[in-house]
Amino acid sequence: MWFYLFLGVSLGVLGSIPLAGVWGRRTERRVRQLERRARAAQRLAELGTLTGGLAHEIKNPLSTVGLNVQLLQEDVQELAGETGLGASQQDGLGRVQRRLGSLRRETLRLRDILEDFLRFAGRVELAPKPTNIHEVIDELADFFEPQAREAGVNLRTQLAAAEPVISADAPLLKQALLNLLINASQAMAQAREEGKPHGGASELIIRTERGKALGGEELRIHITDTGPGMPPEVAAKVFQPYFSTKRGGTGLGLPTSRRIIEEHGGQINVHSDPGRGTDFTITLPAQTS
Repeated sequence: MWFYLFLGVSLGVLGSIPLAGVWGRRTERRVRQLERRARAAQRLAELGTLTGGLAHEIKNPLSTVGLNVQLLQEDVQELAGETGLGASQQDGLGRVQRRLGSLRRETLRLRDILEDFLRFAGRVELAPKPTNIHEVIDELADFFEPQAREAGVNLRTQLAAAEPVISADAPLLKQALLNLLINASQAMAQAREEGKPHGGASELIIRTERGKALGGEELRIHITDTGPGMPPEVAAKVFQPYFSTKRGGTGLGLPTSRRIIEEHGGQINVHSDPGRGTDFTITLPAQTS
């Protein structure tokens, strides 16, 4: 009996040796993988700091260039208004004014690119507190409505009956939503100008609804437009940095929105029908009522 007991224990120990070896190799691979990820994260953080500093260094002299171009424009305009100048001199001043105008537009465009980059590359530090999301949306709609009207877009809201409260950094969340509104209104205006198929009247709707999630309740915010929509291959790339289908777009607005929303513990998805419109859906954890 003791022999069989000893034999069973021995076989059990011998059988566990290969399993221990497999487990040890898996643990070692896991440790190496985590180390590589940590080194990659550190390199990305260093690169972010470097590029952010470089962008600041470029932005400051760029602002000076823009200011001096504006002053030159004013001087040239004053010269053009003087009497006694010949036709050739007036033509020359006109060419200078056009070139200065082009230079100023490009300077402003570069400034906008740098500002978008700094917002995207900078650290997102939330200051969350209980927030009535409907109040945030109402304030944002009042702010953006004149810009939407100028673009020929009818902005309206469809808010849920219950007023949902979430833990949020209201200014940052407003920025994320504003990027989506700007993107939608520009897409609809561009579609009208270029005669692209779209969903008819230029409607931009902010809609909220409550829902259930595994961990409790959630809030869904829909930004829906009747613009040209996007094919699947384009919709799959809209959150990638520097991807843009708009004229003069930096391709950082939507990635910045996604980053802000994810920092709030939420997610953003897009559904688009080419020729009919696009719906961005933001899902955020909501406080239980």
